[in-house]
Amino acid sequence: MQAMQTKRIYLDNAATTPLCDAAAKAMAPYMESGTQAPFGNANSLHSIGREAFSALEDARARVARALKAHRPDEIVFTGGATESDNSAIVGMALGAREKARLAGKHGPFKVVTSRIEHEAVLETSHMLRALGFEFELVDNDGLGRVTPEALKRIVDENTLVVSVMAANNEVGTIQPIAALSAVCRKHGAPFHTDAVQAYGHIPLDVSALGVDALSVSAHKFHGPKGVGFLYCRKGLATEPLISGGAQERGYRAGTENLAGIVGMEAAARLAFGGNAADSSCEELAFSMAQARVHVASLRNYMARFIENEIPDIRINGSGTQHLPGILSVSFQGVSGEALLGLLDQQGVCASAGSACASGSLEPSHVLTAMGIPAEWAQGTIRFSFSAFTEQREVERACQVLRDAVHHLRNV
Repeated sequence: MQAMQTKRIYLDNAATTPLCDAAAKAMAPYMESGTQAPFGNANSLHSIGREAFSALEDARARVARALKAHRPDEIVFTGGATESDNSAIVGMALGAREKARLAGKHGPFKVVTSRIEHEAVLETSHMLRALGFEFELVDNDGLGRVTPEALKRIVDENTLVVSVMAANNEVGTIQPIAALSAVCRKHGAPFHTDAVQAYGHIPLDVSALGVDALSVSAHKFHGPKGVGFLYCRKGLATEPLISGGAQERGYRAGTENLAGIVGMEAAARLAFGGNAADSSCEELAFSMAQARVHVASLRNYMARFIENEIPDIRINGSGTQHLPGILSVSFQGVSGEALLGLLDQQGVCASAGSACASGSLEPSHVLTAMGIPAEWAQGTIRFSFSAFTEQREVERACQVLRDAVHHLRNV
């Protein structure tokens, strides 16, 4: 195959999404130079600081309403998903251990998570073990689902925190979070979910899900990079992971990224349809609902094309309970790295899985945990779509993909 000059086709939205106009417009005033811009520190007591504080708290209230959180102060703004995940799991473990010790319990205390979590969750095992916790993994099935039955076998009275992602970032499988959190409540174990891939793409209601904590990153739903938030249920025993100031009610020290937070809230308002105070609420809700249908149709089109046009493939994850915009496909007898290279030469941007694990020569830990053989896992590509993706782009990408797989198999 020879490289050709063509418009880039971006099918890696699970790694990051382009900034939406609403977020860019909301951020613009906070990015201006000069003393007349709204540049204030939200913790300052003068008028400029109070203006910044008002914008910060307005964003907090809107984000809380979108999640059906009971109180705005259950939202803690962070620097993104990794910080939110670490803060939740480690902070909850430390807080729950102190509470357990005061109740006369002595452990050994453990933290439970699944084998298919993002590294931002799995890598907390090193810190937790150093702090004296046990770290245990619950199994999943071949579709990437953690069942309540599997969780029941591992959760006990010494379990202080359970963390299972709302939807998998590599294969898109949606987890039965409400049923999993119900198992944890019976044992008094707080439940955290990494909702980074789910937020903005499927409905989320923290009360209906029964979660105690939930992590989000703005750049996964057309917001800016480097900002996110953690929902933390009021009254949950927890400890701050970042100290040094009273910001975020003492839970997360450091001056808030006001421009990023305002941009994130604008993107969230689009994703969830705003609220009753927004004059454009119904219009926004309608357009984003349509966008989800659009994204699902693109995924389905590509899946059908691959099944009909390319032999010896397997589509990974749940066939029904999956995110509308993620498609994971394994190609037998093909190197995923080589296939990505050929796609990139033709202007098609995709990935082998999590962007945070790119460069690793090892098979995806998610696919391995799902029982997918290494020879299939090594030939896996993840395509992910957004409201910005066009039908003609996907049609072109399908043709490029078919030719690239044929070329590699012949070579």
